[in-house]
Amino acid sequence: MSKTLSNYIIGDEAFLKHRFLGFLIWQTISSFSLYSLSKLTLFTKLTPSLLSLFLFLTFLLSNLLFSTALHLISSPQQPPVSFASPVDILFGVFRLLFLSGAGSEGRRRVGVSLGFVGVCGFSGAVALGSVCWSCMEFGGGFKVVGFKGFVVGLIYGLVFVFKKRWIIQFPIVQRPLFFSFKMGIPSCTRRAFKLSCTGYLISTLLAFFLPNEFKSMVTLGKIVNEQILLFIGVFIVFMCWELSLHLHQVLHTKRYSFAPPKGSAAAETNPSEPLLAALEECTAKNLSSHLAYLDLYMVCEGNANTWRRAAFFEESGETYKRVIAVCLKPLEQLALELGECVETDSVDVFKVSSQLKSPTEREAQSRLEQAFYNMQLCKWSAGIVASLTVRSRREDRFGVAQITESNAAVVSTLISCLLAVELCMGKKTNVHSAQYLIGPAGIKWATLSNGKRDPAVSRVGKRKGSPVYSKAYVQADILRTSIYRIVSVFHKEMVDSTKSGLHDKDWIISAKPCYGSRELLLQKLNLFLNFEA
Repeated sequence: MSKTLSNYIIGDEAFLKHRFLGFLIWQTISSFSLYSLSKLTLFTKLTPSLLSLFLFLTFLLSNLLFSTALHLISSPQQPPVSFASPVDILFGVFRLLFLSGAGSEGRRRVGVSLGFVGVCGFSGAVALGSVCWSCMEFGGGFKVVGFKGFVVGLIYGLVFVFKKRWIIQFPIVQRPLFFSFKMGIPSCTRRAFKLSCTGYLISTLLAFFLPNEFKSMVTLGKIVNEQILLFIGVFIVFMCWELSLHLHQVLHTKRYSFAPPKGSAAAETNPSEPLLAALEECTAKNLSSHLAYLDLYMVCEGNANTWRRAAFFEESGETYKRVIAVCLKPLEQLALELGECVETDSVDVFKVSSQLKSPTEREAQSRLEQAFYNMQLCKWSAGIVASLTVRSRREDRFGVAQITESNAAVVSTLISCLLAVELCMGKKTNVHSAQYLIGPAGIKWATLSNGKRDPAVSRVGKRKGSPVYSKAYVQADILRTSIYRIVSVFHKEMVDSTKSGLHDKDWIISAKPCYGSRELLLQKLNLFLNFEA
């Protein structure tokens, strides 16, 4: 690959480093603003002294520590070493202390969770002590204030782990950075206030169990005043953390264009090479790969970069084939994993909730949940392949979509993935269920609406409140919409190919699909053609 294109390849990840540095700068500015405002209005005024400078630096360093830990554990999906829940942490600590045969995966999970919670506790103790230095006369000075800061930091860390807030959520609509940051301030304020109330109450109750040497005799009015200031200090610390978390989401979900500058030599020769290199070289599902898929999704769905989309339909068809192949990989992987998990483990995994599950059953259920870890990529991939297939009707001057058999690959993969997801939801997928009975006057009677489900997978459909069912429902809706987009545009061609006997050749691949059979895919496609799916 040429040196010019290597500047845009994802392996360098220079833009991620720049975004991280920008995140640290902006979070420092926000922390400095809140700290200065609190000191000027509620606490002692800022005076040019070594103590004030020391408190200011310790507060910024504590927030810098929290922001760095946040950046290290943030991921656009469930990380390979996932976090443990608070209950898992307790049992994990027990196993680590008393059992030598604990699994390495469990130890890593507990280690990551305890590490982040510990960072939050230490950062909370330092930050609260820096903000509430004027409240040191109550409760024995920095020891009690630092203890309360440590407790509220631990509470924040446990809530962060339990709510899985390390997952980076990409916004539906891309907005300017300042507008996105401004829109999230009210929600950050509400969460910080709720967490402050909870953390303050718990830390205050625990402070009563400290030794008597940490308590002093002061007047009731001074106690009330200092407790109010202490609560405000907890709110300021949590507000800084919430703004840092929100700022991290905004900066790292901003679209990055994987393309050479318009008008350059690389843009004239092959403008798609940097994007394809980014998609093909990133095997790990990290933030870089998500940004590459997001850029491709924006190119396919919007009309701002038509010159980039036109380059996909170049005469040789190699570029279009590579784009379709890289976008079908997440869908094929989802279909394979769901088909393997649900068909082999559905009877054992989805038992009545009151029954205890063996380690094997819990592992099988975990595999089913892991199949939806790449759900964001599957959403974008389904939209990309559907949009390119639809736009190829007018923009594909050389017919590369049909020549390379990409249309058949797209439709087959979308239907196969839909069948696997519907099986996960408990819907019956039988070859005979989609057969049509020809009656008098040529009327077709469908036998699909019998209301029966496969007993092996019906337990999945009953658990409609489970997270797996919710994700499967969303993914099925996206896949169904993507197929209907293609069917609506090519409906006449599909119906004509059905009458001529070329239906399976034009829109269904001849090889074995990633899930199901060719007969099942044809029957499912007939349902879409009749708008009955």
